Amino acid sequence: MLSDVKILDLSTLLPGPYASMMLADLGAQVLRVESPTRVDLVRELPPKIGDSSAAHQYLNRSKKSIALDLKQPEAIEIIKALIKDYDIVLEQFRPGVMERLGIGYEALKAINPKIIYCAITGYGQTGPYKDRAGHDLNYLAIAGISSYSKRKEQAPIPQGIQIADVAGGSLHGVIGILTALHHRQRTGEGQMIDISMTDCAFALNAMSGAGALAGEDIPDAESHLLNGGTFYDYYQTSDDRYLSIGSLEPKFFSGLCQLLDLENLLPLANKASAQQQIKDSFTHAFKQKTYEQWQEIFINLDLCVEPVLNLKEASEHPHLIAREMIIDVPHQKTGTQKQLGCPIKFSMYQTHYQQAGGDIGADSKQILTELGFDDTKISTLKKCGVVTF
Repeated sequence: MLSDVKILDLSTLLPGPYASMMLADLGAQVLRVESPTRVDLVRELPPKIGDSSAAHQYLNRSKKSIALDLKQPEAIEIIKALIKDYDIVLEQFRPGVMERLGIGYEALKAINPKIIYCAITGYGQTGPYKDRAGHDLNYLAIAGISSYSKRKEQAPIPQGIQIADVAGGSLHGVIGILTALHHRQRTGEGQMIDISMTDCAFALNAMSGAGALAGEDIPDAESHLLNGGTFYDYYQTSDDRYLSIGSLEPKFFSGLCQLLDLENLLPLANKASAQQQIKDSFTHAFKQKTYEQWQEIFINLDLCVEPVLNLKEASEHPHLIAREMIIDVPHQKTGTQKQLGCPIKFSMYQTHYQQAGGDIGADSKQILTELGFDDTKISTLKKCGVVTF
């Protein structure tokens, strides 16, 4: 559906590449610009398939790749030549870097007034932290999320996924880009989009943040409905596996209590002072059977109780398979590679996966040829280290 949209992606690591992968899954033509001298660290993450990591090949599927040394003037001229024919620029440098290279928003806007320029950074283009380094963990800490995402009297826990990077930077970046595209359709105007991963993470405090601002109800560890302050929690089985219990509504709570022979808890469901009693009762009850035994009991019961799966188990879950969340993507060296599928389903569009992310600069020569460079010029650029393939 986005097959007429061309994206020049100068980002690295996770936030930008995940955002452009989502757009590529929806049909956008994405050209990834990588440095031949400063390798994207995601390429080195284990496990590797061939010369690069499985993660890199996932994040860069259906994209083309050109390797340019942006410290060389000739590479900057190539970017300026490309931008004439592109709709969107996505970058992830610290504020000011693109301007110093000569390809900041104003410079590119002068070449292509309709360009949509999206910058994803840790703290945004303005404010006292704009030049500060950071990672996902730091953004969640500043956003107030880490402070109540923990057990009482324990340290905050590093999350298994990069919440600020993906839910913050990537998804909000895609929303901003698609909104700017809609605006340009109506007005013909391009614009710059400033995405701060810290801003976006802060905005994810949807319920707790509203309460804190409205009534100074500051959440703490295990103090609220959904962060361990009630029986809504995880419970250990006799063989040290875990079940997730989300039986908040009266009919689910009642059904669960009856199943566990704990009808005495029914009058206590909504009493804050009784939550620890309920949790203790559930803790004891679930330790009486193994994970598999509970699985057999709950598989056909609609009580908001589900097993805690590892990623291998999740990838084999019949529901995720039925939803086409595990897909086979063409791979130039192995034939196909299993990857996570696009989670957005349309009635009129079927996601097409062109290929797994390939070698750095795999399409450099083709891109330069399309720009009008002859073989002699391309060879000279390669010899000087301006371009790699």
